[in-house]
Amino acid sequence: MPQPDIYDPAYVKGVFDRCSGKYIAFSYVCSMGFTERWRKQCVAALDLESTGRFSGYDLMAGTGEAWPHLIEQYANIDRIIAVDISSGMHRHAMDRLHQMRAHKIDFVEDDVLTSKLATGSADFIISNFGLKTFNPTQHEQLAQLVANTLRSGGKFSFIEASDPKGWWLRPLYLFHLKAVLPLVERLFLRGAKDFSMIGQYSTNFGDASDFAEMLRRQGLKAEFRKYFFGCATGVVGSKP
Repeated sequence: MPQPDIYDPAYVKGVFDRCSGKYIAFSYVCSMGFTERWRKQCVAALDLESTGRFSGYDLMAGTGEAWPHLIEQYANIDRIIAVDISSGMHRHAMDRLHQMRAHKIDFVEDDVLTSKLATGSADFIISNFGLKTFNPTQHEQLAQLVANTLRSGGKFSFIEASDPKGWWLRPLYLFHLKAVLPLVERLFLRGAKDFSMIGQYSTNFGDASDFAEMLRRQGLKAEFRKYFFGCATGVVGSKP
């Protein structure tokens, strides 16, 4: 039987639709709270000005856990457009976070790589833990999208769980991703091995350094960053 293409948009949508109901709790507990810390760091790295009014995109927005941090840190954000392929993830975002912030948040259910985001329409672009679901060719497409969608002077910040190569505790970290997460799912969630796919996506991804170079080739200023010994990596920068 042929193996599925785990980067096919329909496959990715299925994974996250099925695990959407328990995604928030699972990611927080199994990362020992680091995902929440990394989201805050990703939002802070945007470094938006304190004056002016801003609107932008949360790409691969998931359950919208970046929104409270964005709105709290940058009161001058007028509008966040959340783009995600998973309707299940967004339903849970609405139930948990969206209602009190509905006046500032719009949702586009779409494969971000085929979304018709208007040229020069964003003051900022942010994405938390969405890069891993793309292969290198798709990363190139995403870099083009970011360059096209940002206005001149616009800023971006991406973060993703990564493979901390060179860290002496890397074997333990990989054991956690490849063995502990599937075990937790099997014993407590009885899922369709969807959460264990998150570990596979992360280890396949490596880190954000290649994506940073792709953004530079699109004419953007891009800085590669490591978080907690490289267990997460990110790219921050701007459009000249």
